[in-house]
Amino acid sequence: MQFLSSNRLALFLAGFLPVLGCVSLFLSGMATAAEVGGQGAVSLAAVAEVAHGAASTGAHEAAAHEAALTPNAPVLFHLGPFHLGPLPVNNSMVLMWVVSIVIILVARAATKDLKENPEGLQNFVEWIVESLRDFLENILGRALTAQTFWFFASSFIFILTANWFGLLPGVGTLGWGTPDGSGALNHISEPLFRGANADLNLTLAMSVVFLVAWFYWGLRANGVGGFLLHIFGPRGDAKGFLKLILILVFLCVGVLELVSIMFRPVSLSFRLYGNVFAGETLLETMSNLVKALAPVITIPFYFLELLVGFVQALVFTLLTAVFTLLICDHGDGHADEKH
Repeated sequence: MQFLSSNRLALFLAGFLPVLGCVSLFLSGMATAAEVGGQGAVSLAAVAEVAHGAASTGAHEAAAHEAALTPNAPVLFHLGPFHLGPLPVNNSMVLMWVVSIVIILVARAATKDLKENPEGLQNFVEWIVESLRDFLENILGRALTAQTFWFFASSFIFILTANWFGLLPGVGTLGWGTPDGSGALNHISEPLFRGANADLNLTLAMSVVFLVAWFYWGLRANGVGGFLLHIFGPRGDAKGFLKLILILVFLCVGVLELVSIMFRPVSLSFRLYGNVFAGETLLETMSNLVKALAPVITIPFYFLELLVGFVQALVFTLLTAVFTLLICDHGDGHADEKH
């Protein structure tokens, strides 16, 4: 039975990851359009700020700023023209596409010739799928896991793979830069690859996709009336005037709950982006601390980032699973448990 779950997961990965890339690409284009639109309004202030700071900026500060990892991923090229204009493609998106292709190819190779007694790559993939399924069933229950497993398993596998791919040699070190006066290239200002989750567009895209799926699962489990009652409905068995007070109180609580629901994509995306970006900044700083000892100094931090990459994939999956359980739970600890 387990090889059937692996095959379904492979089919979903082939559709989920390109959709995720399109959402990320759209968000990147919207962010660039907003940035370009706001440049005219702040141009005078920017000129004044640059003129004021130029007198106190030394050569050492300029070199440090050049070597720093920028929060915004450098744009490599544009796709277009589209209705909204050319869409920028940054180096984080390029790595995201590479990771997506690798995951899809591995999933298809593992499920190409399924066997009742798995071995090799099929055995490894089925072990991952079975471990994730057992983990989620302990949280969501069997019925809800069957409905939502495709999303949580794909998210965990993609985030973990993307985080670990960002630690491979060549990511952040292959690209383009400006040589110094002696002709030596000491810093890559536009790397060809950058950690996929070190781009806020991607983490926000995953969070938005989850929010849409969360609304669908909640409405499917409760219906429209039950969904609203789950958020605004009063708790307890109070009667009379006390029940009226509780209704008013829980209406206010429901408004606060709606605000928290709409901010969930923000918290999910910034948590993942912040941790991955901080890790890349840490590695960048350690590698530039003593150039001659960079391969040795960074080794402990690479092991640390391997752990952080796994933890962040687990945290994203765990939080989204708990959010789903809270909206689909009917009060018995598991949502619509069926055996």
